[in-house]
Amino acid sequence: MLASALSRVRGLVVAGAFKDGKSGLEHCLKDPPGLLVVDLYLPGMHGLEVVREVRAKLPNTRILVLTGHPDGDLPARLIAQGVHGFVDKSAPLNYVLQAIESVIAGGMFFAAHIPPKPTGSAQFPKVEPSVKAGPQTTSVGAVETLSARELEVARLVAEGYSSKEIADRLDLSVRTVEKHRANIMDKIKVTEVASLVRWCVQAGIVKS
Repeated sequence: MLASALSRVRGLVVAGAFKDGKSGLEHCLKDPPGLLVVDLYLPGMHGLEVVREVRAKLPNTRILVLTGHPDGDLPARLIAQGVHGFVDKSAPLNYVLQAIESVIAGGMFFAAHIPPKPTGSAQFPKVEPSVKAGPQTTSVGAVETLSARELEVARLVAEGYSSKEIADRLDLSVRTVEKHRANIMDKIKVTEVASLVRWCVQAGIVKS
């Protein structure tokens, strides 16, 4: 259904549609696409394995993940893998098409209904008024604190890229990148890059 819908989008050519991850990956490596739309739970090869291979060998291919099983940790894991967006498969088709349009244009699109994790009878620890709570260190907190663009900038900063390199990669001005960096550090309440990197690792945005 998706391939059929995409084939009717002006300016978009569907190079192929595959029912398993291995076949899709082989086609991508043989004939690199501008955009890869991939499910996660595929026969024979998990979608994240496909993503890792494509990201490593085809750095210019944009990636959009579709999944019917989103969870709280998924956005951070996908961003850490270099994915440019993901959408819940239960979303309306025009929503998916909007995500594809955004990703193709060079943007990011992360949207899905993510149910809260069951907590049972567990209670959050109380914080006394005199004690200042620190920033969240869970991946869920990381994703919800920053915008998609800020997450992308944070990931690149944590991977060691300079502001100029990030600006070149994201087609932004150095001034805009510096503004994103300042906003990121303000939101997560850190003052130096080392703390930002440590926070990104704790949040699951980058690997240690």
